[in-house]
Amino acid sequence: MTYTAAALLGVAAALAVDLAVLRTRLVTRAVFWATYPIIVGFQLLSNGVLTGRDVVRYRPDAILGWRIASAPVEDLLFGFALVLFSLSVWVWLGRRGVQRTPAAQGRPRFTARRARPGASTATPAPPAPRSRDTRRAAS
Repeated sequence: MTYTAAALLGVAAALAVDLAVLRTRLVTRAVFWATYPIIVGFQLLSNGVLTGRDVVRYRPDAILGWRIASAPVEDLLFGFALVLFSLSVWVWLGRRGVQRTPAAQGRPRFTARRARPGASTATPAPPAPRSRDTRRAAS
């Protein structure tokens, strides 16, 4: 299988997962397409460095031969598939409430307090730490 075929298969699979399997429908949203150029910009930058310095090389018979920033165009297809699949799974898990609370151990240092109706929303400042001398005197 050529890199071109694998990239096209990856795009088709990511679209199927987004539209039919998980039904997140990210590709139908304007916000996805408005922010995707940011990802493409950094992808072209990193691919340009890696392929321009011959860190990564492609066999000429495995790619179409079209290059953008010295990287084959298939890299853009493959990158799109990876980003779409990852975001689709992320959104799908988020809609199901997976790990709604932080997983960190211990008591949080600062917590948000909910205001009661009619109560002030200002939170009191935390107490100032005592110096060593005060601790000895208090104990």
